[in-house]
Amino acid sequence: MLIKNAKLRGKQGLWQILIQNGSFVEIAEQIAGNEEDVLDAGGKLVIPPYVEPHIHLDCVFTAGEPRWNESGTLFEGIELWAERKKMITIDDVKKRAKKAIQLQISQGIQFVRSHVDTTDPELTALKALLEVKKEVQEFVDLQLVAFPQEGILSFPRGSELLEQAVKLGADVVGAIPHYEFTREYGVESVKIAVALAEKYGKLVDIHCDEIDDPSSRFLETVAAEAQRLGLKERVSASHTTAMHSYNNPYAHKLFRLLQLAAINIISCPTENIHLQGRFDTFPKRRGMTRVKELVQSNINVAIAQDSIMDPWYPLGTNHPLRELDMCIHVCQMMGYGEIIRSLDLVTENGAKALRVEHEYGIEPGKPANLLILDAEDEFDAIRNLSCVLYSIRKGKVILKRIPAQTDMQRIS
Repeated sequence: MLIKNAKLRGKQGLWQILIQNGSFVEIAEQIAGNEEDVLDAGGKLVIPPYVEPHIHLDCVFTAGEPRWNESGTLFEGIELWAERKKMITIDDVKKRAKKAIQLQISQGIQFVRSHVDTTDPELTALKALLEVKKEVQEFVDLQLVAFPQEGILSFPRGSELLEQAVKLGADVVGAIPHYEFTREYGVESVKIAVALAEKYGKLVDIHCDEIDDPSSRFLETVAAEAQRLGLKERVSASHTTAMHSYNNPYAHKLFRLLQLAAINIISCPTENIHLQGRFDTFPKRRGMTRVKELVQSNINVAIAQDSIMDPWYPLGTNHPLRELDMCIHVCQMMGYGEIIRSLDLVTENGAKALRVEHEYGIEPGKPANLLILDAEDEFDAIRNLSCVLYSIRKGKVILKRIPAQTDMQRIS
């Protein structure tokens, strides 16, 4: 396949991309090659696929079951899910997860990290999603996080179930320290998760400080453990919304540790601003982590959806640019250069967090995974929340979209 008239990030003019045997072979302004299999990008922006670094596929499309979350709080969501998960089956999870993955494919997502609740003695959701992982590999790379939704030490056999999930095939080890019964349990839960990851050679992704409480400071423990054990980029901390409420001197100290530890931060804009600030009257905090300041400090930050119609978040389209649009508004990242660079938050930064950067990007020798957006550049794409015209995976077109046509009289 030869793609012509492609706009590429950071490059002037139009480019051609040669794909052979599922890999990028050459990228140049002019390529002499087979004219039979040609795709004209028409001057549109070509980028690597979107990355979804934080979703809960076991929970998707369960909003309102057994009832709706009326308080809009994280804690009511967890309580509702504790009731709903008693009803899950392998088929139930697989059907809902595949529906969500189909939606993700339609949005140009090819790399996904899903958290899976392990506070279930049967580990039903994990077993289901391990099957799904194999069944969708032609379309997406799916990582699974062993996630103890109700705690490691605060749930019966929580630690045992977590290790069992890792042995079954989870790629990543998780924790939720701010939900444990005590601060001491929270600190110990982080150490348990990180130690398990080191023992089995896994990645780490901790639900961390997803609360407005400025005294919730488990992120420092996550970073310190990552630094101590040399895990560094293998470790991610998701949410970290309490950082919004930290005093600035403490945040300054914390940023130094985050830089030394080289861990990733994953923020979920729409869900975070929906769930946080629920105990405020006015002024109401925005409830998002300090994305702008983290980026300025060269700490890797990725943006995620988190939920699609579940007990925590009743909406959700998994459109990466919608999440990014919310992020740059709430975090006041609206300078022209900031807008252009922000596309990294839903592409290459997510790839770094998932540790798939060695196979990610439009470069000779890498798998031929790319998107053609209905946009001329990054600014155009973000401003218009542009759709994906083509999604190509390993040289094969897995999505083709024809934009809607509109007939409208022009104002004279």
